[in-house]
Amino acid sequence: MVSTSKEMCPRCARGKLVTDNESGEMFCSKCGFVVTEKIQESGPEWRSFSQDEHGDRARTGAPTSITMHDMGLATIINPVNKDASGRPLTSTMKSTIERLRTWDSRSQVHEPVDRNFRQAFGELNRLKDKLAISDSVIEKAAYLYRKALDKGLVRGRSISALMASALYAACRDTETPRNLKDIEQAANIKRKDIARCYRLLVKELDLRMPVIDSIQCIARIASRIGVAEKTKRHAVRVLKQAQAKEASAGKDPMGLAAAALYLACVKHGEDKTQRDIADAANVTEVTIRNRYKGLKESLEI
Repeated sequence: MVSTSKEMCPRCARGKLVTDNESGEMFCSKCGFVVTEKIQESGPEWRSFSQDEHGDRARTGAPTSITMHDMGLATIINPVNKDASGRPLTSTMKSTIERLRTWDSRSQVHEPVDRNFRQAFGELNRLKDKLAISDSVIEKAAYLYRKALDKGLVRGRSISALMASALYAACRDTETPRNLKDIEQAANIKRKDIARCYRLLVKELDLRMPVIDSIQCIARIASRIGVAEKTKRHAVRVLKQAQAKEASAGKDPMGLAAAALYLACVKHGEDKTQRDIADAANVTEVTIRNRYKGLKESLEI
């Protein structure tokens, strides 16, 4: 299959340039001079391993995701006002395409469920950027929110609060070190509202949340305040000893990790105050003092 362009041959200036789409060569139609041996393919990518039910090659697109209100399956009209040949549209056709583009956008969210998902997942993407959370946690949060909507838990409640609570539940389920205070600051919603929706999700969806390991919180706090590696390792050893003696039972994991890190800083002479560690861990100085005293007594340090 060949195609002829309007460009003239740079050698004889009489023949037009012809492109062979099979071999990728561009040559003159008169003298046969080869201008380019290989050209870049500008069409859609074909994958040999992507085949339909009849074994024919099929185009591959973006993967579907439950974090989109339409699962990523909807199509859009290209915003570029050009036809299939690349020529600009006429003014009449341009206004027609603009009108079709508007109605196409509106038709995708004509159901209340679609509008709900669009608002909720827009909030989820904003929280993802603020809290630096991985895609797997976001997918889990979107899954929990969809289940909550199917059960009618969103009716009469704030979409933002329920989405924030679903994200917190996803963090707990995947053992991602994010506490309620982090979610509260990122979502700008009262902590009690998020906690109320979280308890509702756990009860109605019959969720089984694992206990957060306080050792996983060490790395997050240490990276924020910038302590030495040996100090961080000492804090991990302290927490392992506390878990072995069951001194960490019933304690807030983030507060316990902050206290262990403060104890390690005192041990290795790191110039870090309780205030510095409390700000990095999003806990109070009183919590660190109480947990610090408890660790010293239980471990006899």
